[in-house]
Amino acid sequence: MNRKIKAAAALVAAGVLALSGCSSDAASSDNELNLVGYSVLEQANAGVIKAFEATTPGKDVTFKESYGASGDQARAVIAGQKADLVHLSLEPDVQKLVDEGLVADDWKNNATKGICTSSIVVMVVRTGNPKNITKWSDLTQPGIGIVTPNPASSGSAKWNLLAAYGSILGDGGTEADAQAYMKDFFGNIAALPDSGRDATTAFTSGTGDVLLSYENEAILARQSGTDFDYIIPDSTLKIENPCAVTTDAANATDANAFLDFQKSAEGQKLYAETGYRPLVDVGSVTVAGANDEANPFPEPAKLLTIDADFGGWADANTKYFDETDGILTKIQADSSQ
Repeated sequence: MNRKIKAAAALVAAGVLALSGCSSDAASSDNELNLVGYSVLEQANAGVIKAFEATTPGKDVTFKESYGASGDQARAVIAGQKADLVHLSLEPDVQKLVDEGLVADDWKNNATKGICTSSIVVMVVRTGNPKNITKWSDLTQPGIGIVTPNPASSGSAKWNLLAAYGSILGDGGTEADAQAYMKDFFGNIAALPDSGRDATTAFTSGTGDVLLSYENEAILARQSGTDFDYIIPDSTLKIENPCAVTTDAANATDANAFLDFQKSAEGQKLYAETGYRPLVDVGSVTVAGANDEANPFPEPAKLLTIDADFGGWADANTKYFDETDGILTKIQADSSQ
């Protein structure tokens, strides 16, 4: 197998959960697939790629993989990094590639609307939950240190922050109430690492009292032997991670074949086994590391979505995360002064 993890421009050491992958100095082949993904995806992809390589379409395909913070990965592809297939954290990062002509503008015109993996935002706490953190209001109490990635680089950060903001709106609060909450929230930030994986590493290294994370990242960490608990709050946000074949893919045939496999019941079951919530019916699945391995994906009391509760990413990304005028961008900036 010719599998090589290729560092993205802003990728830092992935920490305790990272896989180094197999590497080879062999020359590129016609069946080599350049896959660019967000950081948390790396370990989950190992089993999916192995299973794809055992299929007829994947028999002779080899992979070069690059993982890092989602926003950084999109910028790296725009800067010239080879990519036949991108699998990023959130839609605005793919939209950057659409705007540059690197992904077709109809990339969402398919059965999953361009989504390859799905999860929810959870709260990761120390074993035994010594600070008794169970709900969003607990995060703004005195003495609570929050770890979440930086929205300037990480897609998972934006999911996390909107889950927090949306918990106030979903409970009947106004935009002013939500903004007041987020000011207190940012006041309790203990660390803003570059990526979701780096945030997990910071937390497991002892920083903070609570980590905002993908459910699948929490489950995967526990599968890898990390000792912590995770809480599904009553209100949380559905995470949907987009994927697309690039317009100038040197290996578009194999890229499309792999993308189809990712979305298939077989591919989704493999993702589910590492903690992702499947997009299609995969039958019963036991998920090691889940709070209940036989019922790994319970429905939250209130599940927010980007489209229904925030007007879709096209509006939400500008409203909350614009570099100068975004509501959360400004609150974050004020909190650091």
